[in-house]
Amino acid sequence: MVKSVGIDAGGTLTKIAYMNEQDQLILESFPSNDLQLVKEWLKQHPNVEEIGLTGGRTEQLREQLETMKAIEYIVEFEATLKGVQYLLMRKGHQIDDAIITNIGTGTSIHYMKNDHHLRVGGTGIGGGTLVGLAALLTGQSDFNEIKKLASKGVRENIDLLVRDIYQGMDTPIAGDLTASNFGKVGITAAMEHPQEDVLATVQGLVGEVITTLSIQFAEQKETAHIVYIGSTLADNADLQKVIANYTTLKKHEPIFIQDRGFAGAVGALLNVGRK
Repeated sequence: MVKSVGIDAGGTLTKIAYMNEQDQLILESFPSNDLQLVKEWLKQHPNVEEIGLTGGRTEQLREQLETMKAIEYIVEFEATLKGVQYLLMRKGHQIDDAIITNIGTGTSIHYMKNDHHLRVGGTGIGGGTLVGLAALLTGQSDFNEIKKLASKGVRENIDLLVRDIYQGMDTPIAGDLTASNFGKVGITAAMEHPQEDVLATVQGLVGEVITTLSIQFAEQKETAHIVYIGSTLADNADLQKVIANYTTLKKHEPIFIQDRGFAGAVGALLNVGRK
């Protein structure tokens, strides 16, 4: 019997987290442009007594829920920290400090030390960038289709690599590193590129920008761990590979806890209870 739920009312999706009778974490989501669906979900779970609420659309959801349940608000960054710590523990990670990089529509970067956190930076580059550039360059705007097609693409047909510059010479750094995203297009003969290659290159650009910033903050805070979370990483092995390879190259440890963007909802749940 579900008595407590955590809800993260985000810009695109509203996520719900709760524990079932077997103490299993259950995650569900609804489009944020139809918050009535959340209200209907709660009506179907009449035993819910309290709601932990966070996210940018909190007030809009409050208006939908009116006074049907006891609601306790928690600031989004605090909810995310609570959720990340809990999910790390469930995965067996014992980490005192880390950079947390949350890749949603854009990207927010935090430093976590024990129970404290500090937002250290961020970038407008994120999942929204991936979908937006994909739509402009290929006409593809469905995120799942973009991931599928990008997995079949070859980035080196479009990206300029270090070894492309140092032809026939020893390279001062790894030759397969990107010297310039999309850089090969401007210096080679005009040609049509398959959309798979274009999408793989767009995803590579997004991943490398985010990883570079994360590494800079990790070095600034002298922490070895970078925890990558967010819905953009969900079922996206290729983006995770881009991020993991560069993070490891720079001698930091990448950690993916597969939160699927639900860390905030999990933290909101922990703020009020488990069941």
